[in-house]
Amino acid sequence: MQCTAPVQGHRSASAAARCPACSSRSYRRSYAAPTYQATQSRSSSPSPSSGGGRRSKRRTSKGTSVSFTPSELRTLSPVHKQAVRISEKYPDRRDVFLCHAWDDRRGAAKVLHDELEKQKVSVWFSEKDVVLGKSLIREIDKGLRTSKIGIVLVTPSMFKSLDVEGIADKELSALLATDRVIPVTHETTFEELRDVSPLLAARSGLSTEASSLEEVAIKIAETIDSESDF
Repeated sequence: MQCTAPVQGHRSASAAARCPACSSRSYRRSYAAPTYQATQSRSSSPSPSSGGGRRSKRRTSKGTSVSFTPSELRTLSPVHKQAVRISEKYPDRRDVFLCHAWDDRRGAAKVLHDELEKQKVSVWFSEKDVVLGKSLIREIDKGLRTSKIGIVLVTPSMFKSLDVEGIADKELSALLATDRVIPVTHETTFEELRDVSPLLAARSGLSTEASSLEEVAIKIAETIDSESDF
C-alpha cells in the first residue's frame, strides 16, 4: 500500500486514518510533504538579484570566463567581424592601436597595455613604439594604418586633451572614420563622454565602472580572436 500524503495530504489525524498505508500509525502532527514541496518550489525560482540573465557569462577561446552585457555584445560583434576580415587579409598587422591621453601614458594606459599583452594581444603603444628622433605624427599615422582595431581610453585626462585639440584628438578623428573602434571609459562615464564627443559616445563600448581594466583587456582579446564565437 502507498501513502496518499504526497497527493491528498495528511492535514489532520482523521486524514491520516483514512490513508491505507498510515491508518495503523498514530499521528501527532500533520504530514510535512506539502510544506516541503512549497519550499522546494520557492528555492528553484530565480533570485531577483541574479540580474534576470542580463549578463552572459562565457568561456573565452583561451579558457578564461568573462561576462558580457547584451550592449557589449552588440558593440563588439561588428568590430570582431572587421578584425577577423583584416586578419585574413593582413595577418602581420598589430591587433590593437591604443589611443590615450598623454597624461595617462604611465598610468591607466600603461596598465591597459600590460593587461592586453598578458592576453597575448599585440598593442601599438606610443610609449614604446615612437622612438627618439621619429616624428610622432608620422608614427601614429603608421600605427593607425597597421592595426586591426583601435581602442580609445576615455579618461578625465582625455577630455582635457580633446579640449586643446592635442595629439589624442588627431588619433580619435582618424579612428572615428572607421567602424573598428572600441571606446573604454575609465574613471568617467559614457554620459560625460557625450558632452565631449557625441560621435564616440554613440558607439557604446566598454567601461571599468563595473569591472576592471583586466576584465576589459580579456574582452578586447576575445573580440580580436578569430576563433571566438561572436
